[in-house]
Amino acid sequence: MSIIISSCSRLPVLHCICELLVRAHVPSPEWAHSLYNATFVQHTACNGSSGLGLYSRPFIESFEETPMLVAVLTYMGYGILTIFGYLRDFLRDWKIERCHIAREREEQRDFVPLYQDFENFYTRNLYMRIRDSWNRPICSVPGAKMDLVERVSPDYNWTFDYTGKVVEGVINMGSYNYLGFAENTGYCADASAEVTMKYGVGVASTRQEMGNLDRHEEMEELVAKFLGVESAMAFGMGFATNSMNIPALTGKGCLILSDELNHASLVLGARLSGSTIRVFKHNNMQSLEKMLRDAIVHGQPRTHRPWKKILILVEGIYSMEGSIVRLPEVIALKKRYRAYLYLDEAHSIGALGPGGRGVVDYFGLDPRDVDVMMGTFTKSFGAAGGYIGGRKELMEYLRSHSHSAVYAASMSPPVVEQIIASMKCIMGEDGTTLGRDRVQQLAENTLYFRRKLTEMGFIIYGNNDSPVVPMMLYMPAKIGAFGREMLKRNIGVVVVGFPATPIIESRARFCISAAHTKDMLDTALSVISEVGDLLQVKYSRQKRLIYDQIQD
Repeated sequence: MSIIISSCSRLPVLHCICELLVRAHVPSPEWAHSLYNATFVQHTACNGSSGLGLYSRPFIESFEETPMLVAVLTYMGYGILTIFGYLRDFLRDWKIERCHIAREREEQRDFVPLYQDFENFYTRNLYMRIRDSWNRPICSVPGAKMDLVERVSPDYNWTFDYTGKVVEGVINMGSYNYLGFAENTGYCADASAEVTMKYGVGVASTRQEMGNLDRHEEMEELVAKFLGVESAMAFGMGFATNSMNIPALTGKGCLILSDELNHASLVLGARLSGSTIRVFKHNNMQSLEKMLRDAIVHGQPRTHRPWKKILILVEGIYSMEGSIVRLPEVIALKKRYRAYLYLDEAHSIGALGPGGRGVVDYFGLDPRDVDVMMGTFTKSFGAAGGYIGGRKELMEYLRSHSHSAVYAASMSPPVVEQIIASMKCIMGEDGTTLGRDRVQQLAENTLYFRRKLTEMGFIIYGNNDSPVVPMMLYMPAKIGAFGREMLKRNIGVVVVGFPATPIIESRARFCISAAHTKDMLDTALSVISEVGDLLQVKYSRQKRLIYDQIQD
């Protein structure tokens, strides 16, 4: 198992060994089970005083510390790139080097700048060097395997030329296709095609005017049933589901408590609301409770009046960390301080829980304890858009107050049918066990892939049950190198760097799918290990720490 380092400084590594024995059902002495339980309780207690007794299953997360030498070399790498960036900007200003970036025309030099050169410094001098690692055009279904359009750059990634060739059979380790519903054959695809022939593709109106179809009504009823809530409503864009609905829920005089690693859509929605925003440490219940207590005691700044409303914003699975929200503890705090809870299940719905119903199902909690349940259809359901579920009164309020509901065009009928078909499949209402089997297969693939990467010596972040698997690269030069070397070996991966992550925590992010076969995963793991040795990114000190712990 991975070394568990969250808010506490370090959890005894023996817990990792015992957890492996327990999960693998290997005969082990009684002390292994006792130590496993003891260290689990310690980990829970370190992250919040309210956590004891709330978990019915082990909650294991891995955040191994960055090795000091690696951190120093990473900062040095960024420093060197910055120096050379300023040198190249100097050469561009003196017309020694050609400038490809957008600039003001000469006759507009005295105007207020439309393009801020300094703000685009990172894009010009760092991002452009590795831009070929992103935005690769796909010319097939983005399933477990995909085909890519080959492209080359004659000017160091400023522009791309297409060769006309296709790279076929690339194993897709980057798409959010958790349950494998991104496909062009089968039950869901056939149902979407049939609806397209009947309804067409576009609706050409909003839901409140002439764009409310019977399929929309059926979809929202099905979503409510799936979530276990009174009512639900759907939106055509997942990002807008957050950014346009949060301003409808809070405003001036309200307080939003947001996790520091929340998605940009949550951050934007909070800012647009006009509410006061305070950020608590990632998944840290002590930090959250302190802010709740201070909010109750001190009230609003200057006037000290009570807050009109306190809203907690969290995600089910954090898409860059692979961590799972400590929902039992968040709900306990929410009830204790009488705050409201907004849960974003974009990555967890369909991917967690025995029934695929997300993080609430994963922890065996009551959906009624979550005031606003939000999620997207773009990942586990292989469709597009997002939803919000909750009490019927809340939905009626949002239908008339949410900008996304009032002004946005209705969802496309084939997209709606894809959602209905895939959701019925997960619920078993299609008359098969295909959906349940896929949920189980995703869980098995996730555990297998994470365990193998850890055994190879990579630093892996996140929860053991999270299908989002971040693998740390750290150094800026290795971001592009890893993506290129993997593609050379027919493996498509997503690499992520600053500003999407902290500057020294660049990473590759794998997304596991139920559509991945064991052979595909083994092939990918073999290539990852080969490239990891080539680039020397097997940074984990776990084996040495485990050995030292046993010796002690």
